[in-house]
Amino acid sequence: MTTTPVLMDPAIVHFAGKLSFETDPSDVHADFVNGTSFVLIDSRGDASWRQGRITGALHIPTGSIATQALASIPISTPVVVYCWGPGCNGSTRATLAFATLGYQVKEMIGGYEYWAREGYPAENDHGPIVRARDALTAPLNEISCEC
Repeated sequence: MTTTPVLMDPAIVHFAGKLSFETDPSDVHADFVNGTSFVLIDSRGDASWRQGRITGALHIPTGSIATQALASIPISTPVVVYCWGPGCNGSTRATLAFATLGYQVKEMIGGYEYWAREGYPAENDHGPIVRARDALTAPLNEISCEC
């Protein structure tokens, strides 16, 4: 019987690849708390940005990445990109735009929706947005889901 070496196993390659290029709100929040060096990019349009955004994010709409990114973010700085949420592939397009420019980039799965639903710091043009944690997305009385 022929066996596939573990390192070439398609499932391992697939899931290791996903973890190399995706992150989630819990991990991004932990990176903020731990002082990890990266830039968080909100790739949505102006109206969406004004409505609500992750505290500490930089706003570069997808269509502006090619002209604004290199002037705003050193190429050596890791980038994490988000858009609305799992029903939107805008962050995938934006992540591709950053990768094309040569950035080390990850997509934050869940987007702004899951960041807000997990109760992490958000704001709009009027100040902080306070929102309770959604029990369907995160443990209510724990720091981490430990997954």
